[in-house]
Amino acid sequence: MNRMRKLLQVLKFTLIFCFINRVAISTPPEDPIKCLSKNTNCTITNASGIFPDRSTCKVGKVMYPTSEEELISVVASATKNHMKMKVATRFSHSIPKLVCPDGQKGLLISTNNLNKILKIDKEAKTMVVESGVTLREIISEAAKVGLALPYTPYWWGITIGGLLATGAHGSSLWGKGSAVHEYVSELRIVSPSNPEDEYVKVRSLNESDQDHLNAAKVSLGVLGVISQVTLQLESMFKRSLTYFMKDDSDLGDEIISFGRNHEFGDVTWYPSQYKVAYRIDDRVPIHEHGNGLYDFIPFRPILSAELALTRAEEELQEATRDASGKCNGAKLITSTLASSGYGLTNNGLFLGYPVIGFNNRMQSSGTCLDSLNDGMIRVCPWEGQFYHQTSFSIPLSMVKNFIEDVQKLVELEPNSLCGLELNNGILLRYVTASSAYLGKTEDAVDFFFTYYRSKDPLRPRLFEDILEEIEQIGLFKYKGLPHWGKNRNLGFVGAIQKYPNAEKFLKVKEEYDSIGLFSSEWTDQVLGIKEGVTILKDGCALEGLCICSEDSHCAPNYGYFCKPGRIYKDARVCAPHDVKETEGQSVVKDEL
Repeated sequence: MNRMRKLLQVLKFTLIFCFINRVAISTPPEDPIKCLSKNTNCTITNASGIFPDRSTCKVGKVMYPTSEEELISVVASATKNHMKMKVATRFSHSIPKLVCPDGQKGLLISTNNLNKILKIDKEAKTMVVESGVTLREIISEAAKVGLALPYTPYWWGITIGGLLATGAHGSSLWGKGSAVHEYVSELRIVSPSNPEDEYVKVRSLNESDQDHLNAAKVSLGVLGVISQVTLQLESMFKRSLTYFMKDDSDLGDEIISFGRNHEFGDVTWYPSQYKVAYRIDDRVPIHEHGNGLYDFIPFRPILSAELALTRAEEELQEATRDASGKCNGAKLITSTLASSGYGLTNNGLFLGYPVIGFNNRMQSSGTCLDSLNDGMIRVCPWEGQFYHQTSFSIPLSMVKNFIEDVQKLVELEPNSLCGLELNNGILLRYVTASSAYLGKTEDAVDFFFTYYRSKDPLRPRLFEDILEEIEQIGLFKYKGLPHWGKNRNLGFVGAIQKYPNAEKFLKVKEEYDSIGLFSSEWTDQVLGIKEGVTILKDGCALEGLCICSEDSHCAPNYGYFCKPGRIYKDARVCAPHDVKETEGQSVVKDEL
């Protein structure tokens, strides 16, 4: 076992420099839709290749409309035949089963060919696009005429329709905030209707119809198919970006003021290293010198061999309970990213901070999509990987307390979050209260975690209980709002009750699709229409399908039993048998 570990480490350290210096040649991500015959008898998955419950989503047919007219025809025909429908995007980056229609006879409507920029008005500073246009295309085409969409997610491979459906965002507490849907001035949506309307209805929603627009801007795809989106842009500007690393002792005190002081700021937290990387990111005058580019390293193409070795090493660390190995690997990754400026360059080189450049070159990236078919030698970093992702927003009034709770858990188990740090730590982004009915209800900090998932659904992770407790502290103790496109099933337990305008949304849903053709069992569960968002079975808590209430929901065969949390006693987590209660808190003996 030791020889294997040493071999894996040598190979990984050899490849780590490829991680930083690789060129943008790779195999493009595959279409998530696969059909046994032309456009029929199909399956769909997400970008990670697996849904949270590990189910296979089968559908009867997929259609690829190329215009709004064709889209109208598709929806009308499916409505007439009472066929369940879901919208599929190019890369399917939502983790939950939002894209899966009920039953094996459902219809997928792909927006792959609804990918045109329809109009740019330089005077009005607006852009009209079809729903399948990617964020990268929006940013690029706007820049060509001196315009900018100021706030966006960091990954540019998502479509405008997909990111609106899930409320995707960047980071800012300024102005309208970082959510893209706040910059939608109009959209067109195609929904089912009755025979008198020839089974389809097209609505053009704008700011004069706030009720319907507020429902449609973040809709989980249950109102119909977004056909066109009009975005309000602004004149191009430059940004100055500096990363500053310090210890995390005062993170709880600094987090709100940092967001108030820096328009595009965010924070990357490495709790087991007691470090924080503050992204100091502000707009500067257009005449400032610099041609900066942010080609974020974890979004570049990566060698398949490197991914395989990285996974093999973590599998070995899990099997041998090698927390120190994870921590050493995390420190290497953190220091390597920091020393290379995370992918920032100024005039082609990284020579230090600040890096100054036009907004379109600094706000979003994803060069692993600039790919040739090289036989899977290089791929996007998540291809073939196996992980969980948890993301929730904590109100500013509670964020300090949440951070302190995480720090208390790290005090109990200093190495417990090194697994997160192998995936570049916890990303903290700022979001603001939204008028969208399913948007953020107040100003908040969004916490985003990526962590190891076993290929065996009954095998617990190293420090399983710590991550489960953090998840439950965020979601339930501090009433965190889940990211609609991330999260395991338990992230959506009682979620709809946290939205004061949920009833308004459901009223619009009933008007647009009264028979639920664009709904599924999963979206009904998430929206509180049906019960069953959690799944009770052996090992369900390990996968985030449930909160454990009995030992069988954990992994008793591996010595993991359902126990209260260490600091949040209302939590129920899968903990090793040697976690013992002492004066109101728990300690672990011989965990490693």
